[in-house]
Amino acid sequence: MKKITILGSTGSIGTQTLDVIRQNPERFTVTALTCGSNTALLAKQIEEFRPEFAAVEKEADAVKLAAEFPHVEFGWGRRGLIDAACGSCGMVLNALMGMRGLEPTYYAIKAGKNIALANKETLVAGGSLVMKAVADAGVKILPVDSEHSAIFQCLEGNAGRPFNKILLTASGGPFRGYSSEQLEKVTLEQALKHPRWTMGAKITIDSATMMNKGLEVIEARWLFDAPADKIQILVHPQSIVHSAVEFEDKSVIAQMGVPDMRIPISLALGYPERIKSSEPGLDFFGQGASLTFEKPDTSVFKCIGFAYDAIREGGSFPVVLNGANEVLVDLFLKGKIKFIEIQNTLERVMDRHKPDFNLDLEGVIEADRRIRESIKEYLD
Repeated sequence: MKKITILGSTGSIGTQTLDVIRQNPERFTVTALTCGSNTALLAKQIEEFRPEFAAVEKEADAVKLAAEFPHVEFGWGRRGLIDAACGSCGMVLNALMGMRGLEPTYYAIKAGKNIALANKETLVAGGSLVMKAVADAGVKILPVDSEHSAIFQCLEGNAGRPFNKILLTASGGPFRGYSSEQLEKVTLEQALKHPRWTMGAKITIDSATMMNKGLEVIEARWLFDAPADKIQILVHPQSIVHSAVEFEDKSVIAQMGVPDMRIPISLALGYPERIKSSEPGLDFFGQGASLTFEKPDTSVFKCIGFAYDAIREGGSFPVVLNGANEVLVDLFLKGKIKFIEIQNTLERVMDRHKPDFNLDLEGVIEADRRIRESIKEYLD
């Protein structure tokens, strides 16, 4: 029986993780759950899965829930996330959104926990730091993103064999094929309508700007020790090929499947075993009958280029790119800036940034704090 902690249990990945656990009660037990403010759903999850520990954002919510569930220990805030991550479990599934996922992941690794990672920012902002901690602790990071899970699976059967390039697929988002002029006119409602995946608001906007793919390039750089020039993005609107790897002999091995996040989640939870699914598989005469691939238009979707630049420049560049993007997406979601202003402002941020290098955890957090506080200086 594998003990699982879920950071961000009320979000899209968190709830789908609980679906997998619910269907496999003989394999998994939940030891800790965390959420931000959706305490009503968390309460239902606690009642069903009976964790030992739970954490929320606010102390008042923790006190209220503790009265309702006296058998559960509660924490709150930053400390609550870290305590949940370092508690009695064999694996931490990090489904948090944004930079708040870095600290609990780092301390969970230090505590010897294997990580099922759905939080991009952990490796985008803290890649060097986190991967060193992984090597020192002798634990595993198992990717939950469908693309990185696919790459992991392609490489798993070819351990130690050099590869030419990673082929990272992208749906293209809701504005695939748009011009720069068209992007200037898009609305929030349009940006939140992803053609293939149902996700949280922030990651859906990142998909619309294609920053999500840029962040995945940075993540792949650390997960698979791949330089920027060995990571190629392929726009694949059907979202059937989740990613692929080209090896030295020019063979390309791809991982395919229906667009269902429960597949990579179950792979990470059950590793090294695969978990049987009762869901319908890929229909090669239906949704799998026609597969197409395109080059991303980096002159329109500039966020992709910013991510490659961040890898090449190193230091605090990825931290600043990620932190600035989080703030700008939040401003767009609140109706305070236009969609096009996300990438236009990020371009100014990257042009003006003077990087710091060899950052420890506190240095990463400080670089992130500074860019968030100064972002208004970059807006027109």
